[in-house]
Amino acid sequence: MKLRNKKKLTAETIGVGKDRIIFVEERLDEIKEALTKQDIRDLFTEGAIKLREVKGRKTNVKRKNKKGPGNIKKKVKNRKQEYVKITRKLRGYTRELKNQGRLSREEAKEIRKRIRNRDFKSKANLKNYIEALRT
Repeated sequence: MKLRNKKKLTAETIGVGKDRIIFVEERLDEIKEALTKQDIRDLFTEGAIKLREVKGRKTNVKRKNKKGPGNIKKKVKNRKQEYVKITRKLRGYTRELKNQGRLSREEAKEIRKRIRNRDFKSKANLKNYIEALRT
């Protein structure tokens, strides 16, 4: 039972490869009798002729290594590290004094501006400045 020519005609009619075409075993008699492309189309819509899924190649999705701002590891200059350390220490100290009520809001604001401008070299230096404000 060779249906090579029918497969070829079906492939041409439907527009797929010969390997994808499957003839249903129970309806082989009808398929043998089909002569025209229209007969083949009718059998295809009725379900006597089926198609295999496209095999295709599995696509490997390449993982993107993003170099966002959070992933960049950069050496921070020593001078900047020192600035950050002293600034955090002094700001924390002024916040503490303000919460205790030993500094007014305006004084604390002025001291924060001076900290930003690097007027104080250490915590001791800041304490001396605050004592000078009191006298």
